[in-house]
Amino acid sequence: MTSAMVLVNCRWIHTIGVKCALDVAYLDADSKVIKIQRLSPMRMSLPVTNSATIVEASAGSFERWGLHLGDVVEVRYTS
Repeated sequence: MTSAMVLVNCRWIHTIGVKCALDVAYLDADSKVIKIQRLSPMRMSLPVTNSATIVEASAGSFERWGLHLGDVVEVRYTS
């Protein structure tokens, strides 16, 4: 299973200094996916005003996971 990074209270990200493309999912306050994009290295996304949380993973992860617009994402924190 591939892991992901979750950024709370976040509306945009960048990949400056990142060496690989990322899958990026923007979640609203109810954890519903409102936008999905693939961000290439050295890029900056536009802010998504309704976003409350961003989930990012290596490119191709969302396709393998079957993640689509409108899905509700459950975030589980591990220590």
